[in-house]
This record gives sequence, C-alpha cells and structure tokens, in this order.
Amino acid sequence: MRGPVAPPQVPISASRAESFADLVQDSVDRLERRWPQLADVDFMVLDVPGAGPESWQDEPVPLGTAVSAKDGRPPVVVVYRRPVEIRSKGREERALLVHEVVVEQVAELLGLTPESVDPRYGEE
Repeated sequence: MRGPVAPPQVPISASRAESFADLVQDSVDRLERRWPQLADVDFMVLDVPGAGPESWQDEPVPLGTAVSAKDGRPPVVVVYRRPVEIRSKGREERALLVHEVVVEQVAELLGLTPESVDPRYGEE
C-alpha cells in the first residue's frame, strides 16, 4: 500500500515555503502580544525581491521590506525567503534571522528602533 511517509499534520510533510511562513507567523505572534496594532499589518513571504528599476548589483540583497499604508491599503511587511535561507544554516539560525528581519521591518514601519520593538533584539 502506497501513501505519504507522514500524515499531513506532521511537520515533516510541510514544504520549505510553508515552514518558512510558519517562522514568520511565529515571529509576528510574538510581537503582536507587545504591539496589538500589528494586527492591521499584512505580513507576506515572497521568494525573492522583485526586479524593479533599482538594481541590487551594488547593494546587498534585502532580506525584507516594509511598505506604509497608502490609498486605503494596509501597511505591509515582506520577508524574502530565499535570501534568508541562504544566510542561515539550520532551522534555529533561520528562526532567529527571520525574527530579526521582522523586528527590523516593523521598527521601520513604526518609526522606532528595533530594540524598542523587541527588547531582546540582537541578543539571541
């Protein structure tokens, strides 16, 4: 009898993209306890930064970006999956880097320092 190696509810069956999105959501949940206004922010995961008029050749590839609310659209925080994965070795290191990126982008969005958004920023 053929079937999946693990049932769908077991983490092993999650794709890398789903696992990454879970890391972002864990970070958001952690920050929303301290900053309830983040419930109005859309958090997204994209594979890579888009190719636009700006060139990334002379600058490091961004790990995330924040876009303020505009024209009735909510503010958005984007975390770029592939650049973060490339810069981290394992799941623990990836989770720490994801949280740092989310904190940095939320800080930019709120006009605060990352340390004021999460007092443990940079300590982990």
